[in-house]
Formats: sequence, C-alpha cells, structure tokens
Amino acid sequence: VLPMTIVSYQDILKEDSTNVVQFLPFSAKMEAAGLSEMVIHVFHYYYNQLAGGATGFIPSHQAQPIQAIPDYEALDDRYAVAGQDALDRVVMIKLNGGLGTSMGMNGPKSLLTVKEGLSFLDITVRQNQRLRKRHQVGLPLVLMNSFATHQETVQAFNGYEAFEQDIPFGFLQHKVPKICQESLAPASWPRCSTKEWNPPGHGDLYTAISTSGILDQLLSAGYEYAFVSNSDNLGAVLDMSILGYFAEERLPFLMEVAYRTAADRKGGHLAQQANGQLILRELAQCPPNEVGDFQNIERYPFFKTNNLWLHLPTLQRVLEERDGVLGLPMIRNEKAIDPTRPETPAIYQLETAMGS
Repeated sequence: VLPMTIVSYQDILKEDSTNVVQFLPFSAKMEAAGLSEMVIHVFHYYYNQLAGGATGFIPSHQAQPIQAIPDYEALDDRYAVAGQDALDRVVMIKLNGGLGTSMGMNGPKSLLTVKEGLSFLDITVRQNQRLRKRHQVGLPLVLMNSFATHQETVQAFNGYEAFEQDIPFGFLQHKVPKICQESLAPASWPRCSTKEWNPPGHGDLYTAISTSGILDQLLSAGYEYAFVSNSDNLGAVLDMSILGYFAEERLPFLMEVAYRTAADRKGGHLAQQANGQLILRELAQCPPNEVGDFQNIERYPFFKTNNLWLHLPTLQRVLEERDGVLGLPMIRNEKAIDPTRPETPAIYQLETAMGS
C-alpha cells in the first residue's frame, strides 16, 4: 500500500471555493433532511469535482494491467494460526441496502428465500452463530441498511430470538441529492420527492459507520478488524488465513479478488497506476470509447468480490485527519430522475465504491 497525501476538507475549500455559492441550495436541502455535517462535506467535495468538469472517467493509460498479486493458495500455514488469535477482535459487516427487484421481490434482497426455506440473512446468521460457538468469540454481525431495507430487516432480526450481541445489528446508509444535468442545481420532482435523492454508493460505508457511532462503539469494545461483504454473497466466508495475513502484515486495507470470466466482463476490475498504486475501476468510470478494453479479461484478469478487510483504528485516524473526506474516486452516473421513466429529466447521481 503506497502512502497517500492527507488533505483536509478545509484545504479542499481553500483550493476551490468557486462553487461554494452554487452549493448552498444543496447544503440547505441536506441540512433540512437531517444529514450530518460530515455527509454534507463529503458530497460538497464531489460536487466541486462535477462542477469543475470532472467526469470520473479513468482511461486505460491510467489503469494499467496487473501482472501478479499475492495468491491465497500460497499463504503460509502460520497465517491461519494468527487468524485464530485475532478472531476475537473481528466484526462482520454486511452491505444490506439493495432491494430484490431484479429477483422478483420488492423487499430487501437479503430476505429472498434461497435454500430449504432459508433466506440469505437466515444463512448468514447461522454462519455467524456457528463461528461464535466454535471459537467462543463475540463476532458481531452488523448490517449497513438503506432507508428501503432498514425496517423489514429489523423485523427479521427480531425473529432470531437466540441471536444477541453488545453491538447494534445495523446502521443506515446516507442519501444525497440528485443533480440536474442541465443546471447542476438540486434535482426537483414534486410528484415524488423521494426520487430527488440517491444512495451515494457503498463507498458511503466509511462515512456512515462513523456518523452512526458504530465505529466508536466497535473500537471502545476492543474490535480492531472488520470483514465486509455483500449480504447476498453466501460465499463470503470469514477465512482464518486471510484474517491472519491481514493482521500479521499490519495492513490497513485488503480486497479479495478473483480471476474474471466472460460473465464478469462488466464488473469492476483491479488495475494499477503508473506509480504502482492499486486502483479499482468500475464500468461507469470507463470512457465510452474504451469499453471493449475494459471488458478484456486477459488484459484485466482480476475482478473485485466486494469482500474487504479494514483496520478500524486506521480508518478512524484517517477520517479524522481528512475531516471525514477520504477522497475516493468519483463515479458519475447519468440517469433519469425517475429511473422507471426514461423521459423524465436527466440527472447525475454521484457515488463512490468502497473497494476503491
């Protein structure tokens, strides 16, 4: 992991204050919705980029192929032992903001029945309970919910009578305003005001875990590492060797990746900059004329799994040093304000990816 320059939010505003007045309607709207100062700061950071002409594109010459990365199969046996020793300092975090609309349901995707009457969430809870019992550890399970999934997920957790922990079971992902493409003003849709907002991508994990107070609670309780994965990924199992590798090598961040197949051509892939810094590039960050290159699985053989490992004390320190603005690469999505009606006004959704 190469060192990164620490930039505070105040320094960002000093460097580019041209859009402060233009941003005032956004800050007023976000304050009225009860969003925290940190969330507004983060959104302001990306709005400045958009207003300055940034597209979020990462062209191929800035996303060079990776020849090799550490191989799971080559991990020394000692890492599994180290993982066992570190397990009592781990929390499992599941991203649970998605709806199962593409799977024929209107509720949280994690509540979709997948096997023998069990949902994704049922199986995840059982996996967690099995690890707790086998290793005699607390191992909290925490879900990052969206406003669309929170209530039903809480009801589902109430059904797990024997499932208890000293850390809250979940926290809420934030929302940010959609932006009118023509004027760069806050998008307005009075007939359904909820469509004026969008989730800021799963890169919001870092802001939301802080503003919710969960990060402070985890650190106060002695938890040092977080294993993060998607709620509908039942193959995202907490692996002792990877945990041991992460802990022993004193890494601040680690992403599990796998070899791409033809089915993974549209998914985010790993690349590196000219200085060797690893980066993640999503399809929305690829210039339109380079999509063929993006989908070349021989050139870019590694895809993200969204299985991440975080060192929580480092995350807290860096958030404090940067006034909550990590500066993850911007993803600019172009959509209609009502995604079910393409003829409605064109807007930008600004997002980030937690793996970047």
